[in-house]
Amino acid sequence: MKTNGVAGSRSGAQAAECEYVIVGAGSAGCVAAWRLLTETDARVVLLEAGSDYTSPYLKLSPGYSRLVPKGIHCTLHQTVPQVHAGNRVLEIATGRVVGGGSSVNAQVYMRGYRADYDQWGQSAGSEHWNWAALLPHFRRLEGNQKFDGEFHGSAGPLIVADPGFFCEYSRLFVKAAQALGLPFTADFNVGAPAGTGFLQFTARGGRRCSAAEAFLGQVRSNSRLRVVTRAQVQRIVFENQRAVGVEYVQGARKHLVRCGGEVLLAAGALASPQVLMLSGIGPAAQLRRFDIPVLVDLPGVGQNLHDHAGSPLVLAGNSRGYGYFRQDRGWRLIWNLLEYALFRRGRLTTVGGEATSFHATSESSVPTVQIYCVPMIAYANTGADAVPAVDGIKLHVTLLRPHSRGSLSLRSANPADLPLVDPNYLGDSRDLHNLVEGMKIAREIAATPPLRDGLTGELLPGAAVSDDEAISDYIRSTVRTDWHPVGTCRMGRDDDPMTVVSDTLAVRGVEGLRIIDASVMPNIVSANTNAPTMALADRGLSLLLARRTVVP
Repeated sequence: MKTNGVAGSRSGAQAAECEYVIVGAGSAGCVAAWRLLTETDARVVLLEAGSDYTSPYLKLSPGYSRLVPKGIHCTLHQTVPQVHAGNRVLEIATGRVVGGGSSVNAQVYMRGYRADYDQWGQSAGSEHWNWAALLPHFRRLEGNQKFDGEFHGSAGPLIVADPGFFCEYSRLFVKAAQALGLPFTADFNVGAPAGTGFLQFTARGGRRCSAAEAFLGQVRSNSRLRVVTRAQVQRIVFENQRAVGVEYVQGARKHLVRCGGEVLLAAGALASPQVLMLSGIGPAAQLRRFDIPVLVDLPGVGQNLHDHAGSPLVLAGNSRGYGYFRQDRGWRLIWNLLEYALFRRGRLTTVGGEATSFHATSESSVPTVQIYCVPMIAYANTGADAVPAVDGIKLHVTLLRPHSRGSLSLRSANPADLPLVDPNYLGDSRDLHNLVEGMKIAREIAATPPLRDGLTGELLPGAAVSDDEAISDYIRSTVRTDWHPVGTCRMGRDDDPMTVVSDTLAVRGVEGLRIIDASVMPNIVSANTNAPTMALADRGLSLLLARRTVVP
């Protein structure tokens, strides 16, 4: 790590208008604002690049419904051509709205394996980060409608519940997996997810519980909070190596918000490293290429990008109404709307994918792949995984702990230009091997009664695709993101040159700047990343507040 004396400040001697600026009003940013407003008397400014959480569509839970507009509340990142995935350019969507990913995601509540979190602590060389340290934060945030006790909380702001409706395909999938010897698991969130069963979601009664509602909603009316939406952050402003504010553009006007305490970066794994680099913190050679003054030479910024990815087994159904095919059209839609409006029950109280299973491959004795049962296939697919809009299901085979690592770099010095994203999917041959084994397991489940009796045949990859080489080719042509990018500003030991943040999430080489989002994860957890990101942010705020000796 190298530093120089570049201050990068044009701020003059303006007085601070707040103690904390939070960059990003996603899952992490909403948790941070909630903690600061309820536990201190600090003034907080929360900056969000997207719109406010006002659209009624965002507050509905059913993920299968075409009623929900797609993409208008997301930033759509295009990857560079993926060399090991047919040179395809893939799309990774990230939330661009208050609540971030929690406002647009599939709402699955998962934590992953305790060993995932213990590995965080090992990477950071710290007892601040392990399963035992994170579990109290999961419990404190959680308002579980079913579980309570050692592993769950029932009084927290974040509603976690069973779906209000289970379709028949989900039930048949779980029964078929059990018929193959997989045990039924009632609770996947005790630190060792295995077997097969039904998921829980951050939703109840057909209504999404986003971080915007669960956390920010509790403090939104507080006079010490100012939320600024459609704020495109340009850079973090420093004076003598200390963060003193954030420069942003709203509309056509440039603004500077100064803070007397700290800047908390919570923009996500694709935006947080970009903000750092635009502010002069990152690989020096890359910054100089775009004439950005180097404040701190941190080569780890933008490295270690990884993501859950997977491929689908697509199967045609027998048109008995077992899934969600065309449930958002015609008389079916009218009935579903009436049932929901009158009784708060039925298909509009689910997210559209209720069942899952975990499987070990030859690599490990613990599960390395997860299979999601998605009870419809009528998505607007293109490319190798394009199929007609017919009744059926997808068994989506997902890597739990990918070995491949990619990177993120600047496209230009213009903050409006999205960064270059290279997840390097399948770059490590072990990932492809695990997905091939997972696809074979998915086929076994599909061929096992009672699920087999509800299906009429395999659409993709098709019966002709049978040997490992052919399955590998299919996976290369269909693998896609699960929208869980992490790791681009990873925490680590002080003697590790690729470390970006310390075990307290403070950015190396400067003062007054912390990162509290999924970008600091040294390794991805074997779970959907929304709940882990909230717990991480809550843990980060506890570490910050423990060192806060003077109340502003």
